[in-house]
Amino acid sequence: EELLREGRRVGGYTLQRQLGQGGMGEVWLAQHSLLARPSAVKLIRQIAMQRDAGARQKLEERFQREAKATAQLRSPNTVELYDFGITDDGDFFYVMEYLHGVDLTQLVSQFGALDPARAVYFLKQACASLSEAHLMGLVHRDLKPDNLFSCRLGTQYDFLKVLDFGIVHMSSGEDETGTSAGVITGSPAYMSPEAAQGEDVTFASDVYGLGCVAYWLLTGRQVFEAPSVMQLLLKHVSRQPQRPSDFRPGLPNELEKLVLRCLAKEPSDRPRDAFELGKQLAALPLERCWDTEQAQQW
Repeated sequence: EELLREGRRVGGYTLQRQLGQGGMGEVWLAQHSLLARPSAVKLIRQIAMQRDAGARQKLEERFQREAKATAQLRSPNTVELYDFGITDDGDFFYVMEYLHGVDLTQLVSQFGALDPARAVYFLKQACASLSEAHLMGLVHRDLKPDNLFSCRLGTQYDFLKVLDFGIVHMSSGEDETGTSAGVITGSPAYMSPEAAQGEDVTFASDVYGLGCVAYWLLTGRQVFEAPSVMQLLLKHVSRQPQRPSDFRPGLPNELEKLVLRCLAKEPSDRPRDAFELGKQLAALPLERCWDTEQAQQW
């Protein structure tokens, strides 16, 4: 309310209404003063960082890292970054394209498990974004349905955008996560066994995350459920998942096998990266395919 009363401007953008709030700060709908282009502004207000100097520094580093990582990526399936900077008040911000649609958590929660062809359609687009990231040595490390956004882009429907490279990790060389060995970072319900144990992550860790996403899309369930984070992590490390067809009879056999390969405990038993997974998804012998025309009709 305070920001709106002030007619708060961030760079060349005027904030209009808050879209969400989370661990990385606030997300606002904003409009450029000259272009009249709606945008999403991710903002960390200085007042929220003054309570703990150490936490402020880590948050500041993570915020800048997310902007730098996202700015390097050019895939149309990766959210586009317009601007990045620091306001006169010391708040950090970056400006992204404003997307019209829902994330895949909302989609499945509202409409139920997806048609296998539609699930594969989304997964192939996620692989298109991540293939570029992996080629550049970037591991997303927080793949989950919340970070996969289905939107309308121009005349295209069910166009997928990958969001939030905020805990990105360099697969070789310097660790860009701002974390140290043994520190667990990510979302427990979608975390690979190696990440759950605080070990180094690889491109295959992102493949595991996509396997968890695929499980959610096809069954409307998470791979594992548990009353505590620790129990959930232990299941990812030591327990084999139930077959998706146990909850959704009639799933294409080859699709189910591929999902379970993505969920293998050993990284070497999974497709090695998003590019390889994308090829295997494209080769699946599905009875029918999902396309933009079907998405528009839906």
